[in-house]
Amino acid sequence: MTKPKAKPAAADPADQRYAAPALDKGLDIIELLAQDAEGLSLNEIARALDRTSSEIFRMINALCRRGYLAQDGDRYMLSLKLFELAHRHKPIKSLTAAALPLMRELVNRTLQSCHLTVYHAGRVMVVAQVDSPERWAFGLKVGAQVGLTDTASGYVLLAFQDDAERQRLLASHHRVEGELDLDLRQLKKNVDEVARQGHAQMQSRQIRGVSNIAFPVLGHDGHAVAALNIPYIERIDKKVTPSIAAAKDALGKTASRLSLLMGHV
Repeated sequence: MTKPKAKPAAADPADQRYAAPALDKGLDIIELLAQDAEGLSLNEIARALDRTSSEIFRMINALCRRGYLAQDGDRYMLSLKLFELAHRHKPIKSLTAAALPLMRELVNRTLQSCHLTVYHAGRVMVVAQVDSPERWAFGLKVGAQVGLTDTASGYVLLAFQDDAERQRLLASHHRVEGELDLDLRQLKKNVDEVARQGHAQMQSRQIRGVSNIAFPVLGHDGHAVAALNIPYIERIDKKVTPSIAAAKDALGKTASRLSLLMGHV
């Protein structure tokens, strides 16, 4: 159950003439449900926002009618419409359009799946995925959200920022289901090590037997705009496949090529 949300600070009186209470109410509902994957009932939403059920009933109906919310029994949750809209946004479209041909080359060379992630609303979101051509493949679905503080992707996205941006990302961090407890001191050590190495490599903290490798995709300012990842799975039969060292080398070169396309020099 989502904890009650603190009411927003009162607006500056000088800005009151520009207030849009209905819009604020709708955005409050969307932001609240973004923190709860299992959804909330009408009464739970009302309590969390410190409003009455009748006050938000019409707004929830409008959001459902426009496709932003989905209803399951008496619970409401975010639909994928916001994700779809985000993918129409030019920066994401440009990033994925540039990445996908390189990712297809990479999976054919390494025989491993790969995915591309970005920071999104306090979490890490998969925006592109290409499966291994092998019979067995492990990958994350496009649109999946994973933890910022316990994944190779999250470490990379935090490591390749300046201190102010890193603090901003952590301040807006929202846990995903199953995300491990946050130890800020250990997180700082991990992120600093990733920054020194230029990449992250770690055993998955979610799935046994998967080794996650992630490299940054850098923008023109040298900061990470995305992370390119291989969740490496090892074959133990007679089929010979590229080693994890070879996969890491190929992944690093692909991330560098993509960084050049994003304006990094």
